[in-house]
Amino acid sequence: MARAWHLERRPDGMPTADDFALRDIPATALADGQVRVRNLWLSVDPYMRGRMNDAKSYAAPFALGEPMGGGAVGEVIESRSDMLAVGDRVLHMGGWRDEAVLPAREAQKLPAIDAPAQAFLGQLGMPGMTAYFGLLHVAEAKPGETVFVSAAAGAVGSTVVQIAKAKGMTVIGSAGGAAKCDWVRSLGADQVIDYKGEGSVARQLSAAAPEGIDVYFDNVGGDHLDAAFATARQGARFAICGMIDIYNSGAPTQLRYIARTIAARIRMQGFLVSDWMGQAPAFYADMATWMAEGKLQRQETVVEGLEHMPEAFLGLFSGRNTGKMLVKL
Repeated sequence: MARAWHLERRPDGMPTADDFALRDIPATALADGQVRVRNLWLSVDPYMRGRMNDAKSYAAPFALGEPMGGGAVGEVIESRSDMLAVGDRVLHMGGWRDEAVLPAREAQKLPAIDAPAQAFLGQLGMPGMTAYFGLLHVAEAKPGETVFVSAAAGAVGSTVVQIAKAKGMTVIGSAGGAAKCDWVRSLGADQVIDYKGEGSVARQLSAAAPEGIDVYFDNVGGDHLDAAFATARQGARFAICGMIDIYNSGAPTQLRYIARTIAARIRMQGFLVSDWMGQAPAFYADMATWMAEGKLQRQETVVEGLEHMPEAFLGLFSGRNTGKMLVKL
């Protein structure tokens, strides 16, 4: 029998194992237009923490006592639709479970790119698209500019680093710990800040970019965002992708340098990757080219077994992942 993780209660602060329950899903026959997918890989992402709150946001909250959802890659094992056939590998949002029944129109057949299936949950999926559109369209980063990226060892940040280098930019990345910093350097970053090291992020960034930064790609918020305010050049653009710093505490760090928004004419823009889905073909074309040219690397942190899904999710908030965090079934 298929199983799925359910949200049992809404977390107060950092979620715990008691907030989740793994339950059997009753078997259901397919209706016309539906497919049954055996999931192979499941994604955990920071945005899922917001969906655990009963609060209005860009994504509906998870319902208590109901199966949760998220990105997944799987294989169609039964179909009552002309859109997908048995054996097709698809990307869909019926994650946190080992089997999903959904309308065929809600599943995307994996693009014809020579890459492992799980890559479409990371560098070739939502995180990669977030990096691509956030850097090039939202922040309008240009060759020759200096880009600062927080969480540069994560799924989104590491892709930002590599796209920026492929486009001829100077890149400063921030990561926690020597091993992650070394990996970010191996991706081509010109400078790497260890936010767990000595000195504030603002002080380290000022030393790494004495002439300032043109673009900040924000995955963290908090002291990283404040450091970007402190070092921004006139006309700097900030693409605000995520603020994992406050997802559990809800208490933002005091921003000492935010007033520089005025003098430096900083433009800040929050965005969702869904804003840009209509331009996905351009993303896939560029990523395929850079892959063929050897300009893209990726790293995955893999947790095995559906039983360990909450453990993988919580690992995002303690820095357990390098690159994309995945659950393999």
